[in-house]
Amino acid sequence: MKRAALLCLLLAGAARAEVVVCDVDYGGTTRRVVAAPTADPLPVRPVEFESWFLFRVVFRPAPADLAGIKLYTYGRGPDGPQLIHQASHPYPPPAAADGSFTGVQAVYEPRLNAELQYRCALADDGK
Repeated sequence: MKRAALLCLLLAGAARAEVVVCDVDYGGTTRRVVAAPTADPLPVRPVEFESWFLFRVVFRPAPADLAGIKLYTYGRGPDGPQLIHQASHPYPPPAAADGSFTGVQAVYEPRLNAELQYRCALADDGK
């Protein structure tokens, strides 16, 4: 019995998992942000884009009542980061025609007249 349980754990660990992959464009440069599944969204840190934007992806696939993908864009203000955009998607999300679940989204920062664009999709983690 113990051997069977250990084998199941090893096989589960070897299985590929989904990740959220976002291509984020700011200032003419596109960077890829990859978010692994998490059970606790609090420690998920945002990714910096130049000196103004912060982009955060929280991918919570379980439990079913809390499952979802949340995308946050913050702008740096004089008092620290300020949320300027937030999007919530169900998990699993429906795919758009371009294979993403967001399509291309644009976030504007009014003080600096800056724009950040992103497009996110589910992908295999490649492990």
